[in-house]
Amino acid sequence: MTNQAYLERLRSLSNRLVALQKPIRILDAIKWPADLEIRFLAKGGRELPQLGEDFYQKQKLAFDTDKVYLLLKDLKTDVRRDLGRDDALGQILLATIDQYQIVIELLRSRGTQQFGHFSKLLYGSAQDKIRGDRKTLREMGERLCQIFSLPAVEHLNRPYTNNISAEQAVNILRERMVNYFGGGEVRIELSDDIVSDASAGGDCIKINRRAMFSELDLQVLEVHEGWVHIGTTLNGRQQPWATWLSVGSPRITAIQEGMAVLMETLTFSSFPQRARRISDRVVAVDLAEQGASFCEVYKYFIDRGISEHDSYRVTQRVFRGGTLDGGSVFTKDISYVKGFVENVNFIRSAIQSGVPEVIPMLFVGKVTLDDLPLLYERYLEGVIEPPKHLPPMFRDLNGLYVWFGFSSSMGLMNIAKVQQHFSKLFQKMPASTPLYLNKNDVELD
Repeated sequence: MTNQAYLERLRSLSNRLVALQKPIRILDAIKWPADLEIRFLAKGGRELPQLGEDFYQKQKLAFDTDKVYLLLKDLKTDVRRDLGRDDALGQILLATIDQYQIVIELLRSRGTQQFGHFSKLLYGSAQDKIRGDRKTLREMGERLCQIFSLPAVEHLNRPYTNNISAEQAVNILRERMVNYFGGGEVRIELSDDIVSDASAGGDCIKINRRAMFSELDLQVLEVHEGWVHIGTTLNGRQQPWATWLSVGSPRITAIQEGMAVLMETLTFSSFPQRARRISDRVVAVDLAEQGASFCEVYKYFIDRGISEHDSYRVTQRVFRGGTLDGGSVFTKDISYVKGFVENVNFIRSAIQSGVPEVIPMLFVGKVTLDDLPLLYERYLEGVIEPPKHLPPMFRDLNGLYVWFGFSSSMGLMNIAKVQQHFSKLFQKMPASTPLYLNKNDVELD
């Protein structure tokens, strides 16, 4: 049994990290003004967005970088002294502190060539290989883009209209969060200062007052932002000793975003156009890393039939914080595809290895896959609390086990030969009709 003195030291050190990281907000520090898109599109997308050389210097941070960096350095020294250099939980804590020190270096270098260097240290590169495989993330992103651009997508393009106002979205999501978490756990608020349609942080989802939503949009927000991002935050706050599990350094980004995308998939909340946007992000990162400018990346997506708005958004996400002429960019957006693939492979491997009980630990807090076996061991010892808020398919793993079991078996088949067989049948079909018709179209009997 772990002694009480050790646990108290662990909690004290954890709480210090939670307090030190609180004012560090990467996305706030690199965000662009909303009207930049209007000016860029008004000029036909042919001129780089007008961000002055001192733009990021004017974006004042909410903390003193030198002071917080030194306090993090002192915290690392205390972790080694108070927990021991070989303590397993201490190693996770040290890795997280290291991440926040690199984050400070990233924010210090906004708008410079060094920004891209630190971004790769934190999030990786689109040229990284998928763990346990030879494919790069760019190759995976290209393959997914191809799949989500097939002609069949247009046949599934159900006309979900953006007819839900921001005020209505707040009320709907508030009710759904109460149903999932209980009352008083999650706040849903209107916001005038976010660029995206919605964002989540801590125990709050902010809704852009100017945005309109479809039912599908709300389904995605419910499971992506609510069940995953807020759920893991609240589960981390339940921890009596390892309180740092409630905060997310970049080392956990891929698992968080990948699990959020996986949850959209498992609940049938996603749709091909959204999946395509997520895949496009990997391609955009790689193009920019290889030296393409903002205008060149934007044009790449325009030439592939993506709307001006979506082409701007995917490009803007990659270039914020970096240099507009390419090479030094924000690589966080590889996390969605990377995390999705790694989470799926982790779950399949846990099932194949006979340890499915480790799978719910994905929701115990802000974690990486490498953390989970140790955290499960400490859970058995009573140091780590199990996740309180769990999606239903992770609370009862029977359905998930069967789903991944069938999926693994199907993956052994030669899909090219299978498709060749069925293609002969499809060739005999008449001209196919989209599943969802406009009101003025003739309905099928």
